[in-house]
Amino acid sequence: MDDGTNSMCEKQLEIVKVAEALAVISGKWKPTILIYLRYRGVQRFSEIKKNLPPITQKMLTAQLRELERDGLVTRNIYPQIPPKVEYSLTAYAETLQPVLAALRAWGEQRTS
Repeated sequence: MDDGTNSMCEKQLEIVKVAEALAVISGKWKPTILIYLRYRGVQRFSEIKKNLPPITQKMLTAQLRELERDGLVTRNIYPQIPPKVEYSLTAYAETLQPVLAALRAWGEQRTS
């Protein structure tokens, strides 16, 4: 006899998984950074900073580190003086594109 326990466990698991996914992409700047890198490709820190005003250097550094930690952004350091650092999306981040497109469409509906 099904007392609804399996259904409740599935719902709780869904809530947990959605919360985990949102934790990876949440933040004022993470979605913006992901979309920017998708359309601009490989970018240096200074290019990202210049094109995402009014983000502070501290905030951009923190957001990029979190995105790198979560496997969405790759950071390539070139051994030269001054050091050259470039950021790009990982293949894993590319799997987020349908989600970001759906969020954009939802936002467009909401504002129209």
